[in-house]
Formats: sequence, C-alpha cells, structure tokens
Amino acid sequence: MAITRVGIREAKLNLSRLIREVQKGKDVIITDRGKEVARLTGISKENLSLEARIEEMVKNGLLEREKKEARPLPLPLPVEGDVAQKLLQEDRG
Repeated sequence: MAITRVGIREAKLNLSRLIREVQKGKDVIITDRGKEVARLTGISKENLSLEARIEEMVKNGLLEREKKEARPLPLPLPVEGDVAQKLLQEDRG
C-alpha cells in the first residue's frame, strides 16, 4: 500500500484529491512542520481480526514484532485476609 506524506497547508488545499487517493487504496500521512500528526486511510469493508490489523500495521511500518519470545509474568503473591483493604485504607488516610 502506497503512502503519501503532505503538510497541513497542502492537505487543506488538496483535500478532494487526497480523498480520491485514499479511495484508490493509498494512505495519506499529514505532517505539521515535518512531524506526522494524522493519517487518512480508507474504511475497511470487512471487519478484520485483531491479528489481521496488527499484520497490516507491521506491513505499513507502524509496528514492529517483538524479536524475542515474551516471558510469562510471575503469578501474583497471595495476600491473606483483609491486609490489602487495610493497606488501602491506610494509604487513603
């Protein structure tokens, strides 16, 4: 998918043309003084799964996959009785 980058001023002057580009499948990034601030993208005709949306973002360079396998989080420590509630009340005064 092609991506076009334009400044705010150019986007305001050429909005109709930019929308036609989006309808043809292009994405348009709008910049403010060189910094990316917005994206025009077409509306998908199908509801993509989370994984499909992530893959699309990876393909467009918006996300990077983790290079190493994520390690599992440790289990939370058990808290006996109402210790947590007492600590919360203490903290709140």
